[in-house]
Amino acid sequence: MRKLKEFIIEKLILISGLASIFFVILIFLFLAKEGLSVFKSVTPFNFLLGKNWYPISEPAQLGILPLILGSLIVTLGAAIISIPIGVACAVYIAEIAPLKIKEILKAGIELLAAIPSVVLGFIGMVTLVPWVKSTFHLPTGLTALSGAIILAFMAMPTIVSIAEDALYSVPKSYKEGAFALGATHWQTIYRVLLPAASSGIVAAVMLGIGRVIGETMAVMMITGNAAVIPQSIFVPVRTLTATIAAEMGEAVVGSEHYFALFAIGIVLFIMSFIINVTADLFLHKRN
Repeated sequence: MRKLKEFIIEKLILISGLASIFFVILIFLFLAKEGLSVFKSVTPFNFLLGKNWYPISEPAQLGILPLILGSLIVTLGAAIISIPIGVACAVYIAEIAPLKIKEILKAGIELLAAIPSVVLGFIGMVTLVPWVKSTFHLPTGLTALSGAIILAFMAMPTIVSIAEDALYSVPKSYKEGAFALGATHWQTIYRVLLPAASSGIVAAVMLGIGRVIGETMAVMMITGNAAVIPQSIFVPVRTLTATIAAEMGEAVVGSEHYFALFAIGIVLFIMSFIINVTADLFLHKRN
């Protein structure tokens, strides 16, 4: 009877795993079916590298380079802010913090991860956007910088949780050996623990970036939504996700605009897939 239960549970887990892969393939096929139709009216080169996104003009101009650059500049800014803070926070929680403070910090990080993105976007509109406008003397605070700061807050829970887990999983003998050789606590962290957990930390960073690049609501609320090629981080931008969310309700089904939005979804899917596969490779290397 016990073997039968284990057999059923194993098969259910197997079916769940296969179903996940099956649904991902279905999503990609659905995106491909709708999105590839846009290439009947515009070449892939002009679609990816075109500088103008005017989908309802006559004729339509369907270049998504400004949207790709908008996504990349916001993601890069969020990564620059969140990676050092997130890794430092993980090191503090894993190695330095007293037990009571460690539990409080971990609960706070989990709470931060539970805040809906629309709430963070609203907080950003009310507090961060006016601060950016007055601090940098800009005509508007709805900029890529504002989006990067908010997205950094959204990426940090992922980075901290996985990086802290990677540091905690380093064998205790590494730490004991370093102390036995006369290393200080900081030298042990810097020269032993961080290199030993590096693949897990890199995976944490990649998953955090994956979380950022797929975010929609917060960036749509505070980045200004200007579909132009950004010249700096202090100007309004529009991301791939915000474009899909803002325009899908207006697009006529079967139009070039409609197919172009699905093609943007394909680009976003491929970018997220590459990031997640890279993170998985680093995790596999760690194991």
